[in-house]
Amino acid sequence: MSTMKDVARKAGVSIATVSAVLANSAYVSPELRKRVERAVNELGYARNAMARSLKRGHSSLIGLVVPDITNPYFTSFVDHVQKAADAAGYTVLLGLTDNNAEREGAALSLMRSHQAAGTILCPTGAGDAYTQIGAGTGSMKIVLADNAPDNTDVDTVVMDNRLAAEVAARHMLGLGHRKIAVMSGPSYQFVAQCRHEAFVEALAAKSVTLAADRVARGGFREAEAYVAALALLRGRDRPTAIFVANNLMLIGVMRATTELALRVPDDVSVVSIDDFAWAAAFQPALTVVRQPIEDMALNAFDLLQRRIAGETGPAERLVLPPQLVVRQSCGKPAA
Repeated sequence: MSTMKDVARKAGVSIATVSAVLANSAYVSPELRKRVERAVNELGYARNAMARSLKRGHSSLIGLVVPDITNPYFTSFVDHVQKAADAAGYTVLLGLTDNNAEREGAALSLMRSHQAAGTILCPTGAGDAYTQIGAGTGSMKIVLADNAPDNTDVDTVVMDNRLAAEVAARHMLGLGHRKIAVMSGPSYQFVAQCRHEAFVEALAAKSVTLAADRVARGGFREAEAYVAALALLRGRDRPTAIFVANNLMLIGVMRATTELALRVPDDVSVVSIDDFAWAAAFQPALTVVRQPIEDMALNAFDLLQRRIAGETGPAERLVLPPQLVVRQSCGKPAA
């Protein structure tokens, strides 16, 4: 197996120059950088993760556990964490739970068995399951992101979910909608609870009552939301607008409107939480409340890195603001 000394000898440079190129820690002239990179490729050199860990005093591996990599929200979240970790010299071990809270324990055990210095977890279970999560992970640091309750013993990074729902409600009410339906997520999840409760309260503040038959549960999944939306939209007294609590359910709702030959927003308006690349490509383009995904990912990684470095103190909670993105899927209700 090639060593850094072998690379230095082949490239005709010092070991310090090789180290600077590999870590991108100091300026190296373009000519020398090319020589080092060519030598690395020709020798098949790979940096020794164990050696780097010993130098740092902790592992250079971190874990990242998400519930659904097919969801554009989590795909983007993983991408931002991966890039930040790579720039800081960490390797990311990805774990997937498929929205199954029971798999989170196994995923965290896997990270510990690989001696990860810390793990960012996007929880999928009920809020009260995470109050003492930090006590059960030994020396491995934990940061919770997204569906993270506010009473845990570890750092958390979330969007202001209540504000996101309130912004959506105000937009729909401002256009004149009163016959509004809601496509909510799982009732046990902290995020789903916040969004649903805040939306209902925002309607009530304007003396608008959300009828029981206009509340559907789509489980934060496309297929479930599609079936639930068909039932909502086939009813006699069809709502003029639907608030959808996440992006996958939004796709299910739009499938249902297409199947029923309903025009958006002429027959029914739609507003959702979560922006994603396809939202602007839909016809009509979709009005959404955008989550600050990049800021959430980078703040979660920063918190984790600080804890790994030895920073102590009470658990921090960062609450980041959402942004309303007005497109064409929500208009005034038909006369």
